[in-house]
Amino acid sequence: MRLKISHLTEYRYDEPAQFSLQRLRLTPPTAVGQTVISWSLHVEGAKPEVEYDDQFGNHVNLVSLEGEQQVTRIVAEGEVETEDRNGVTGPHTGFCPLWLFLRETPLTKSGKLIKELIKGVTGENELARMHALMAAIHEAVEYRPGTSSTETSAEQALEKKTGVCQDHAHIFVAAARALDVPARYVSGYLMMEEKVEQAATHAWAEAHIPSLGWVGFDPANKICPDDRYVRTASGLCYRDAAPVSGMRIGTPGEKLSVTVKVENGGQMQSQSQS
Repeated sequence: MRLKISHLTEYRYDEPAQFSLQRLRLTPPTAVGQTVISWSLHVEGAKPEVEYDDQFGNHVNLVSLEGEQQVTRIVAEGEVETEDRNGVTGPHTGFCPLWLFLRETPLTKSGKLIKELIKGVTGENELARMHALMAAIHEAVEYRPGTSSTETSAEQALEKKTGVCQDHAHIFVAAARALDVPARYVSGYLMMEEKVEQAATHAWAEAHIPSLGWVGFDPANKICPDDRYVRTASGLCYRDAAPVSGMRIGTPGEKLSVTVKVENGGQMQSQSQS
């Protein structure tokens, strides 16, 4: 499937920002299951500082903006050819050893509720247990935008029993690691089908299964990623794979709006967050 993606991120400041530095993980790689046909990234008024691949293999653009700026606009767009591989992305590669993906982070720390959750996860092998875990999270945490933030931990989302795809992914990662299965957080795009309540970008998780390598699981939708998914970045948790992060100098206060459009077969699907 060929997916055409357009992703606009806009920051509007209460007072003009004097300086900002943005770290952008908005470039999907050509990898197993996806081939980038074309891709461009533009930040209005920005100065490119450095471009590199980080320790997780994510392509990163660091850009700075100077002057009295009221608005910052970031546009990423292009076309990606995808393949349905039932979530399998293959053997582990890169600079980070596999054992690193058993390490907890503040957002994926295993607590009482995570430990209670995994007690009911059964299966004849690791793959079956990961499918059971995905189903358990889907049932336990209702998808409800506005009930969590980027700082909500897996344990907090389980306690609230509501959240968004980021929370489902964090819970899966925390629970898989508690079961001694290496797991990582993935950010990217999803072509939605008749789903109006969806985050602008999407997030899911991957677990490492010895016989298959990395396998994706999307607890928010209770499926393994197929050809509607495009991955852009991964890491131990959201903070390693956030599409946009950074800092600025100026008066606090801003409004963020994000619009993503994914086109397939001539029909445009639209996802918005503001």
